[in-house]
Amino acid sequence: MTIAFPPMAFAMQTARLALRPWQDSDVPAYRALIAERGEGEPTLEIVRGKIRRQQVQAREAGIALLPAFRRDDGAFVGYCGLTVGRASREEPEIAFELLCRMHGQGLATEAARAVVDAAIATGRARLWATIGAWNAPSFRVVEKLGFQHDHSTSDARGEVVWMTRSLR
Repeated sequence: MTIAFPPMAFAMQTARLALRPWQDSDVPAYRALIAERGEGEPTLEIVRGKIRRQQVQAREAGIALLPAFRRDDGAFVGYCGLTVGRASREEPEIAFELLCRMHGQGLATEAARAVVDAAIATGRARLWATIGAWNAPSFRVVEKLGFQHDHSTSDARGEVVWMTRSLR
C-alpha cells in the first residue's frame, strides 16, 4: 500500500536564499555546476533534459530538487531538494550541490534546513542522505540537521554512507 503525501513546497525562502522550480533560463548555470564535477561540460540539450526530468518528478512525485539563488543579488548557488535517488517516494533522499565558489558559507546547511522543514510539512516519517565516504563537507551539513549514520554500501565510485533522519 502506497501512502499519498501532499507535495512539498516548491518555493521557499531562507534568510539568504530563494529556492524555486527549475526554469529553462537555469540551463547555463546548471551546466556550469555540472561541469565543476570534473567530468566535462554537458551539452545544453543534456542539461535541458535533466531540468525536464526534474519538472516531471515534481509533478508526479510531489518532490523536487530546486535551484537556489542568493536573495540579495539573484546569483545561482546550486540546488537542494528531495529526490527518490537511492531511496523512495515515501522516504526520499535529500540532495544538495553548490558551485565551488559558494562552499564554506553555510548556504548548503541553510537550504537543506528549509528542505527538511518542507519534508516535515508533507507528513513524511523519515529522510535519507547518501554520501560518498570521501565527502566530509556533506557529512557536516547533514549532521547539523540531525541525520545519523544508518549503514554503508558500495557503488562504482566507492563507499556510500547512508544517513537518516526521523521527521517525527
